[in-house]
Amino acid sequence: MNSPAPEVAFGSAEKAWLKTLSKYRQPSPRRSLFELLVSAIPFAFFWLSAWAAVHYGYWIGLILIIPAAGFLLRLFMIQHDCGHGSFFGRRRFDDWTGRAIGILTLTPYDYWRRAHAEHHASAGNLDERGMGDITTLTVSEYRALSGWGRFGYRLYRHPLIMFGIGPAWVFLIKQRLPIGMMRSGSLPWVSTMATNAVVATISVLLIWSLGVVPFLIVHLPIVLLAGAAGIWLFYIQHQFEETHWSKPPEWQFAHAAIHGSSHYVLPLPLRWITGNIGIHHVHHLSSKVPFYRLPEVLRDHPELSDMGRITIMDSLRAVKLVLWDEARQRLISFRDERLGRI
Repeated sequence: MNSPAPEVAFGSAEKAWLKTLSKYRQPSPRRSLFELLVSAIPFAFFWLSAWAAVHYGYWIGLILIIPAAGFLLRLFMIQHDCGHGSFFGRRRFDDWTGRAIGILTLTPYDYWRRAHAEHHASAGNLDERGMGDITTLTVSEYRALSGWGRFGYRLYRHPLIMFGIGPAWVFLIKQRLPIGMMRSGSLPWVSTMATNAVVATISVLLIWSLGVVPFLIVHLPIVLLAGAAGIWLFYIQHQFEETHWSKPPEWQFAHAAIHGSSHYVLPLPLRWITGNIGIHHVHHLSSKVPFYRLPEVLRDHPELSDMGRITIMDSLRAVKLVLWDEARQRLISFRDERLGRI
């Protein structure tokens, strides 16, 4: 007879981490304000410097859009923490901070917060894929598609589409309407329309004062570069070979959180600019932990460092992993799927 004891014990150990991580959930308002200022002020500086360079004909200054995009990405990570109520730890402050940042990131805060909450609640659950996720098919689902269906999925998962056209689609078009939450009067609907109105007003004022060409040459690449980096991070946090997917009743939140999310090991400067989001397995297990306290967790509990650990090279190799193989319990490539049919 097969004994379920190891699985039960393992699940109990994972749930015990929830209690352990609870002591890291308290944010420091002063630290949070500091993190906001050291992200917003440099962003404004690099944005204005890039515009000034273009205005006065120093086109080499366009290189400044790269650090500007980096700080915009960091602001998005603060918006992300606000959505979890973990930045200031006070819902009113978090929400209005997130809404203000959402104007810069072109991300309607309440719409994104609702979708992201669904992602956290169902990550790794094969029966709950959809809202807020990268579309991932199982091998059997892919084989059941028509020829055109397979072509469409392969096109969607192509890196040029995912990380090239994808950011423009998401941040410039998709997030202009709260698809799936379009009931008139709902908070996501109001947030989206209000964000669109403020973005349009500010854009018109900036174009009027700075000119349409400088505005588009400076601001559009900043948004798209930050968006591409954000999509890459979101992608690799769940799309790696040893990730976890299952169906209820085998699916359990704690197990899926810690084993279905990666620990993306980045150099220190990239860890800082991405708001430690690479410590994603800890974040998914306890999303109330502020991003600046995530390194404390690994410092105090080094055993978490080896869970779901992937390097930059590992992440680049993971791009080809596009189908969930339920038999082997891992992600595989299109080539692996083709060889499996031979």
